[in-house]
Amino acid sequence: DVVETQEHYKSRWRSIWIMYLTMFLSSVGFSIVIMSVWPYLQKIDPTADASFLGWIIASYSIGQMVASPMFGLWSNYRPRREPLVVSTAISVAANCLYAYVHVPHSHNKYYMLTARALVGFGAGNVAVVRSYIAGATSLTERTSAMANTSACQAVGFILGPVFQTCFTLIGEEGVTWKLLCLQLNMYTAPVLFGALLGVINIILIFAIFREHRVDDMGRQYKSINSDGEGSDVLDQNTEGSIDHVAVVALNVLFFVILFVFAVFETIATPLTMDMYSWTRKEAVFYNGIILSVIGIESVIVFMVVKTLSKKTGERAILHAGLLIVLIGFFILLPWGKKLPNIQWQEIKNTSIPRTAPTEMLIPFWSLQEVQLPSNHTAEPVGCPVTQSWCLNTPMIYLAQYISSDVLIGLGYPVCNVMSYTLYSKVLGPKPQGVYMGWLTASGSGARILGPVFVSQIYTHLGPRWAFSLICGVVVASLLLLEIVYKRLIAFSVRYGRMQE
Repeated sequence: DVVETQEHYKSRWRSIWIMYLTMFLSSVGFSIVIMSVWPYLQKIDPTADASFLGWIIASYSIGQMVASPMFGLWSNYRPRREPLVVSTAISVAANCLYAYVHVPHSHNKYYMLTARALVGFGAGNVAVVRSYIAGATSLTERTSAMANTSACQAVGFILGPVFQTCFTLIGEEGVTWKLLCLQLNMYTAPVLFGALLGVINIILIFAIFREHRVDDMGRQYKSINSDGEGSDVLDQNTEGSIDHVAVVALNVLFFVILFVFAVFETIATPLTMDMYSWTRKEAVFYNGIILSVIGIESVIVFMVVKTLSKKTGERAILHAGLLIVLIGFFILLPWGKKLPNIQWQEIKNTSIPRTAPTEMLIPFWSLQEVQLPSNHTAEPVGCPVTQSWCLNTPMIYLAQYISSDVLIGLGYPVCNVMSYTLYSKVLGPKPQGVYMGWLTASGSGARILGPVFVSQIYTHLGPRWAFSLICGVVVASLLLLEIVYKRLIAFSVRYGRMQE
């Protein structure tokens, strides 16, 4: 046996902590500008409408979906430092481009679209991060490491808007440096801060990050990505074929998990505006508080499942997480007799077009600065009569909505961590870059399709159909989990090298 030295152990975990930081910065890169995209877009290009904003928001996920398999493949055959540095440098350059999208005299909205797509492309390094952590941890360390990774990702999503809020103190005008053609204001300062964090990340990757590889029992051996020290003694542990049925099943389950959460995020604003007669400002404020609480709840859950999984196993926790999500959406089904308030103003004032289907493609935090027409004195509230289901579908009570939020906020992080952990264990000690790339791509695809799905079903058929279909999708995923349950075991366990 090749015993791991104390020096090797410290170096391995320093490198893993650099991966945590990379995951955190990737999340911050997405969320740090999300609240200000719409007003900035209106400022630099008045021709941009809300539907184009939907494309800008989606471009991040599209870029990540394209890049993840590419960076994953790269990391399988070359030192991981290469795709990590290149991807982070792309994000830095994209943030700088975003800060200068006001400079061209035309087509500014397309420059912003390009910038956000490139930020998403750089975020494709998530596949490299996950594959490295999977290869640098033993089976006993894996769940904890994956939970920490997801927690860093969640904290990044939470703190991004906080950073953005701090930068609003600079104001819309800010400071202009004519020599650099740079306007440092509340819209550009966050991305420049993100670029600075990216540069620091690159420096730390060069200074601290090292290639490490251990087998499922924690014994070190030489990595295909590095010429550093290690042993070839344990290479026989890579022999054997991967269970591709389990791999495909976990990809499908991960798609469903990200899909239903994207639906949950997207539906928050239009649902609360229709059911509780909230204005845009109220919906953004209250849902912002709710999502922040869910983010904190998720971080706590990430920490708890690390301990819980040692007693029950990852498969049982994934099963429980999906059941909790199912109950969360089941509670959202309209059960009472009271109808929501109807928005009749839309019939009286036909000059105000209904834009809900477009708005629903936009996360709620992007709508906070949307302005009503100047000739409109009072914002119409309630369920619009143009959505025919408003006239016969019972309202969803606020207690139902809050209870559902709490349950989904509990079930989603459980499913997220367990699916990543099980996936890495099923793949075993072989390089996981490409496989992790496909898993990340499936999640990005879900985040693109989820808002499109719910915008169509909810607008035309209402919440009863939308949430019933989601419940059906989750039930189907539970059945799939039951079918492949016995196959979701670690590579080393499958080939009898370890006991489960």
